[in-house]
Amino acid sequence: MSSRIEQIIEEIEEYIDSCKFQPLSTSKIIVNKDQIDELLRELRMKTPDEIKRYQKIIANKDAILADAQAKADGMIEEAQIHTNELVSEHEIMQQAYAQANEIVTAATEQAQQILDNAANDANDIRIGAIQYTDDLLANAESIIGHTLDSYTTKYDGLVNSLQECYDMVHNNRAELEVPEQQPRNIDTGYAAEGPGVLEPAFDFDDDGMM
Repeated sequence: MSSRIEQIIEEIEEYIDSCKFQPLSTSKIIVNKDQIDELLRELRMKTPDEIKRYQKIIANKDAILADAQAKADGMIEEAQIHTNELVSEHEIMQQAYAQANEIVTAATEQAQQILDNAANDANDIRIGAIQYTDDLLANAESIIGHTLDSYTTKYDGLVNSLQECYDMVHNNRAELEVPEQQPRNIDTGYAAEGPGVLEPAFDFDDDGMM
């Protein structure tokens, strides 16, 4: 299921494809400034929402670690209670100490294993979410850059709006600070590299046209 950002970008492409060419031109089109501005405004509004949605996935890391810590504390507490019960039996004092040490050691090791697994799982979720967000923004960046490069108009307002939108997406992606994958060979289900990015190139004539 595609995101609203992708849908808006498709609507922009479809709208531009439907515009008529200027007289005596096969590369310049005539657009409705209000209509294209409305699409760009919605795109600017939806971009932060998409980022927040994937930040919630990253936040699940804390819940996973908290649950693992609670389980570990419960196991250690149970082991300590059992140890106290064994120690209270004088006739099996030596056996109680031995069993208590084994229980505490096993509980501690299992608790540490739970914490280690939870930390790894949380890190995988975080990396996967950031990578998916980066792929999404890279795709949006590429499409908008291609749109700016391929479709030119006589309206400076349209060009400025597209440029602002492109810059915002580019900056949001740069702020993600995508971490490098550790060589654990764990398949997170996301592509290692996002789509290629096309940087917009502008060439204005003396009349302010591209």
